[in-house]
Amino acid sequence: MSININTHFTQLENFGHSLKAPAYLLPIKTTEDIYEAFQLAKKLGLKVTARGTGISYNDASLNGGGIVLDMREMNQILEWYPTTGLVRCEAGVTLKQLWQRVEPDGWWPPVVSGTMKTTLGGCLSTNIHGKNNFRVGPIGEHVVEFTAMLPTGALVNCSPKLNADLFYAMISGLGMLGIFTSITLKLKRIYSGLMAVDAWSVPNLSRHLSDLSENAPNYDYIVGWLETFAGGKGLGRGQIHGARNLKDGEDSNAQQTIQLKYQHLPDRLFGLMPKSLLHYFMNPFVNNVGWRGVNLAKYLTASLRRHTFRQSHAEFHFLLDYVPNWERSVGRGGLIQYQSFVPKETAEAAWREIIQISHRTGLPSYLGVTKRHRPDKFLLTHGVDGFSFSMDFKVTEKNRARLSKMLQEFDRIILDAGGRFYFAKNSETSAESARRFLGDETILRFKKLKQRCDPNNLLESDLYRRLFK
Repeated sequence: MSININTHFTQLENFGHSLKAPAYLLPIKTTEDIYEAFQLAKKLGLKVTARGTGISYNDASLNGGGIVLDMREMNQILEWYPTTGLVRCEAGVTLKQLWQRVEPDGWWPPVVSGTMKTTLGGCLSTNIHGKNNFRVGPIGEHVVEFTAMLPTGALVNCSPKLNADLFYAMISGLGMLGIFTSITLKLKRIYSGLMAVDAWSVPNLSRHLSDLSENAPNYDYIVGWLETFAGGKGLGRGQIHGARNLKDGEDSNAQQTIQLKYQHLPDRLFGLMPKSLLHYFMNPFVNNVGWRGVNLAKYLTASLRRHTFRQSHAEFHFLLDYVPNWERSVGRGGLIQYQSFVPKETAEAAWREIIQISHRTGLPSYLGVTKRHRPDKFLLTHGVDGFSFSMDFKVTEKNRARLSKMLQEFDRIILDAGGRFYFAKNSETSAESARRFLGDETILRFKKLKQRCDPNNLLESDLYRRLFK
């Protein structure tokens, strides 16, 4: 690559701003750029990883002292077929680019994350799940085929039938086998820009999980908010949102609501204050006292009545985009998100225990989100026949060591319950924890594929070294 690599040396962070690592950030626009970056890394004895928009909560796209491929400019939608719902994109295309291109034609991405800022390459590398996982699985199940550049320089095509071992390993493989260059997805047909949403409160953890499970078949999407400060009989209380896509003819204004102007999230609060400034005003309240009040107020409001309303697809799916830079409101230390996936038989006991520990330790989660899940057959899967529970924790210099110790204890409880973890989230998971839930056979299969695809071991990230080295 004909550039002065030293001019690209910079400090990178994870999404929660709790982890930092210096690296050479190289802009990538073409497949040839990826090949040249591999050659440069081999020449200089450096490791390589790919990075999209850097939305991971952990160190998945950090590579201290190495080369990081900035994939954001490799972002063309190459082919779009509105009659069939097939779309082929480069790996740097974001969910925002994708849905804004296809939604006016009556289509929607089959699986989306809580933010529209993620790139498709990142989505496949971690095999993202959505609020509809119980029904349609992770995004990998909707990939028709992809191409990827291996560190050897080989460009491979993969589908469920062609190079199937690579297909099921590279999707979920953390970018450690090769770099996605193009991705073909089958999208979901929609007949309106609106969704029908039911919202109701639940008084405790047992009811929370039973409502998620029993009501899931009635909806296309279901998600729970869990009030993380409550204890005693109210532990696990919260609110459930179930949503379904409107059927053909159900929206009398479908031609209007399916247009982009009905989907955009407003950039001002009450039409006055720019939302980009909100995180500054939130900062004084992001503490145990402030967020206890926020959680209580939200639950009391939610418990007033069950209500049904219509909401745009963007409003329902992309809650993390309501307040720009909201993650900066927690302060200098940043935040850690801890997400666990536990079988339905053991989830209640496991989560009751970790919530109680967080209360006793004085390190409560400020936000809790639950979903219903099912298993899948990708190699590094986080899927279970059960539920997921994500918890957000504020990090400070004073609590960092205690927080790390508490989350390691959480890992023990979750693993004893037969649970799993998601590599886009937890930053405290150890190699031993990864081995326990993945199993020696799975890790061996992954490392054999890595030896085949990356014989010089060029692809590494901080996450890979933490979990597999």
